Formats: sequence, C-alpha cells, structure tokens
Amino acid sequence: MKNIGSILLMICFSVFFINGLYAGEPEIWQDIDNDEQGEPEEPEGWVFAGEFSKVFSQAGFSNWAAGGENSFSSTSIIRLDANYQKDNISFENNLDLRYGLYKTESRSLRKNEDKIDFTFKLGRKIREKLNSSAMVNYRTQFTAGYHYPNDTIAVSRGMAPGFLTASLGFDYIPWEFLSVFASPVSGRFTFVLDEELAGKGAFGVDTGKSVNADLGSIIVLTFNKRFTDNVRVRSKLEVFNAYIGPDTYSWKNSVINWESMLRVSITEYFTANLLLHIIYDHNISVPVYETIDGEEIITGEEQWQIKQTFGLGFSYTF
Repeated sequence: MKNIGSILLMICFSVFFINGLYAGEPEIWQDIDNDEQGEPEEPEGWVFAGEFSKVFSQAGFSNWAAGGENSFSSTSIIRLDANYQKDNISFENNLDLRYGLYKTESRSLRKNEDKIDFTFKLGRKIREKLNSSAMVNYRTQFTAGYHYPNDTIAVSRGMAPGFLTASLGFDYIPWEFLSVFASPVSGRFTFVLDEELAGKGAFGVDTGKSVNADLGSIIVLTFNKRFTDNVRVRSKLEVFNAYIGPDTYSWKNSVINWESMLRVSITEYFTANLLLHIIYDHNISVPVYETIDGEEIITGEEQWQIKQTFGLGFSYTF
C-alpha cells in the first residue's frame, strides 16, 4: 500500500510540476512579483565560466633514519559552467573533470582520482527563491581502476560504472551561494557496459545485465561560497532513496554522495586545496580483507567510502 500511495503521489506531483513549468504564473504570486519590480534584475543571457587547477603533493627522503619512501602525486581539475537566464527561465550546465596519478619509489604509476560529472538543470521561477526544475546528472570515469596491489584485474572502467539520474522537483535558493533541490520523482540508472564486470554482477547490476534502474526520491544541496578573497568552499551533497528494496524507507536503502573542496589562495595563481569525497551506496559491495586460520579471505559488504586529498598547486579562473 505504501508503494501504491507513493506512485499516486508521484503522478499528482508530475501533473503539478508540468503545469508549473509551462503554464502562466498563478495569480496569487503576481502581486508579489509586482511589488519587487524595483529590485535589480539579474543579468540575462548566457554566462560562461571555468576553472583549471593542478594540485601537487611530494615527499622525499635521503638517509632518513626513521624510514620513509619517496612519492609524488599530481591531480588535474577542470570545472566548466555555462548558465542561461532570461525572464523566468534558466538553464544550468556544469561539467566537473578530475584525473590524478601518484608514484612511489617501489610502486608503478597509479591513479588516485578519476571523475567525469555533468549536471544539467532546467528551471522556471514560480515565485521568489523557488523554481520548478528538471535535473539530469551523469557520472563516470576515464580509465580502468584496480584494487591494488593487484593491477592486472580491473574492477572498474569507463561506463562501468556509469550513473545517470533524472529528476523532476523544486529548487529552493535562499541565498545565491546555496541551492536545495528536492524531488519525489527521480530515476537512477546504473550502467556496467563491460562484459567481464557485468558477468560478475558488479555495482549492484544483476549478473549478465548491463543496466539497473531504481525509482525514488532525491535531495541535492549545492553550496558554493567565497568567504574572503582568499578562501572558497564548494560542496555538493546528494541523497537518493529508492522506493523499492529490502530496506525501503531506511537510510540503508540510500545512495549518499558528498563532495567538498576547500581552496585557499596563497597568491593570485598559487593555492592550497583540500578535497573530501564520501560515498555510501547500498548497491556496491566494498572488498573487505580478513585473515581466517592464517589465510587471507576477501569478503564484500556495504561500506562508507572516504577519499581525502590535500596538496598545493596552480589555479586559473576564466
């Protein structure tokens, strides 16, 4: 009965959403808009922006009694924005690309960052600070990944996995640096377009299949603020909850993806960067290594995945 009620709620919401996106403004809000005509208007038309960063980290040892190993890492970050605003209609396009490599004295070159993330959002203002919106997000990676020290069997590749999320909802923007998008109608598709990985049922996709689809709700919080001329924080939190599953209506049936970046400008082009990425996905089992009776056994279970990177580097905004 709960699932039937959720479906009816989504149908009603979809009708209301489409009416809000394309129909004329409700009369109840027309007077509010008229009272605010004296406020400065936002720039109309296309606005393009971009940012390139190169982050480095290095450690070197020579005759160091306490021990240590020489290492070097480098991460490239590119963010491109193309946004459009005219009257009550807005388009937002954001592309986030990251790729990083590291090398130690005793190990071969390995990757420590790999990301392709594209978000498109179409919105129509229905009242001040509130838009009805449609959002599409796509994420995958450039190259194969491995569970080191095993560097012969790939555990991921481009589009294996790939994640596509399409949502209808509302976008609340209380301040220019904060957006809260909420949708009870969201489809999340997981792709494993690699025959070998699909045969293993990787990333929650049924064995032998290449796509898994979930229907649920999603909340996306986007924070982007410059606190001073030298300090900027960008953070994005996504929480998706599937309507159908063994732990429905529980956080255990959720996909949580939270990325944050703190950037401190030391000079005009020289910066210190701290990147934090936290993931919980009920569809993905993370390898767990256990030693039983002197033998190492690999098991898998859902785990919080945490990645942190700190380094100094070059940054250019255009």
